[in-house]
Amino acid sequence: MSYAQYLRQLLAPLGVYQVNAPFQGGELEALGQALDQAEAALDQLHRESCLATAESWGLEQVAELFRRRPPASSPQALRAALAALLRIGGDSFTLEAINDTISGCGINAHVEETNQAGTVQVSFPQVPGVPPNFDEIQVIVEDILPAHLAILYHFWYLTWEQLEEKFSSWQAIEDLGLSWAELEVFVEPGDEN
Repeated sequence: MSYAQYLRQLLAPLGVYQVNAPFQGGELEALGQALDQAEAALDQLHRESCLATAESWGLEQVAELFRRRPPASSPQALRAALAALLRIGGDSFTLEAINDTISGCGINAHVEETNQAGTVQVSFPQVPGVPPNFDEIQVIVEDILPAHLAILYHFWYLTWEQLEEKFSSWQAIEDLGLSWAELEVFVEPGDEN
């Protein structure tokens, strides 16, 4: 129901106003349109001011609070990435919290402690070789991880054992027409090392 209709219903029982007359009806219509516009603006403001419901400029405003905009291809992905970054707090430096934040940013990476003190290893499950946009991913991961940690990046490729299991001969490989770089990342999901 528009505000003009609401005003007519509200004032009609009083009997003082001629709600359908040209002058008073037109005045109620103009007031109703102004209230409809104000409601639409307030609805948009309410939606965009909450991270859980923001769709456009509200997400961009929150993203500007960070040094780098999280990589996201849709408003839903950006919303999830920003929520993950906002969860970072004083107790967010456990491996579980760090991995949650990194995955929440839409990055397929996993952080593990190593046997070497002050060093962590970042691997990329289900992404053979160096991930696309690694430079951007590296910057985001290093922004999330505590600055005092040394970071080792682990990339995995097709092993000789997997190669022998997949192909019966070199000719089978040649028939695919793969370059060496394409061959070393020619793995099935679940084949990660």
